[in-house]
Formats: sequence, structure tokens, C-alpha cells
Amino acid sequence: MRSRLKDNGLYETSRMIMPEHREAWLAQCEQQKRRGKPELDDQEMQRISEVLVDSYNRSSTVDLILFSPFFEEPISGVVVGLNSARCEIKLMLEDEFLGFFSRNCLC
Repeated sequence: MRSRLKDNGLYETSRMIMPEHREAWLAQCEQQKRRGKPELDDQEMQRISEVLVDSYNRSSTVDLILFSPFFEEPISGVVVGLNSARCEIKLMLEDEFLGFFSRNCLC
């Protein structure tokens, strides 16, 4: 009986976690992995805009890294559409079109 009461006592052998608490803990761990949006200064915005316009005019391939709170997604394609009024960029990938909006107008 004495050996069970050593260290952490009786609680050492009776640890358990409820499924709801486990799910909440896993969700909290996932939220801690979330990254903040990178801040771009005016020169970087201008440079990105120039590269996009150049790709549109010359039909040249451009390599981009799309931001996501949890990971970065590298893509490569040709800019086939720029809409500065709607801040929309349309890329032609190898086999499909990809259109996305930029919160900060780049073009």
C-alpha cells in the first residue's frame, strides 16, 4: 500500500482525459501554430506589381508563394488576367486556371 502513495500518490495511476477536453486541447495547439500575415512595404509591393505586369505582357512564367496562416503554397504559372479595380489576378497553371484576390492591390 505504501508504494502506491509515493511520488504523485493515488492520482499517478488514475489519470484520464475526457474526449471533449482532448479535442479542445488539440484545437488550441493547432491555433498556436497560426502565423501572422507578413507586412510588405511600398517598394516590395511595387516590385511584385512589376513582375506580375511583366508576366502578363510577355506571357512569361512567374513563381509566387501564396500566404496561408498555417503553411506557404508555392505556385508557378503565367499571369493571364489582371484586374486592378477588383484586385484580382488570374494565373494559368500547367493544366488549370487559378484566380485569386489580393487584399492589397498589387497591379
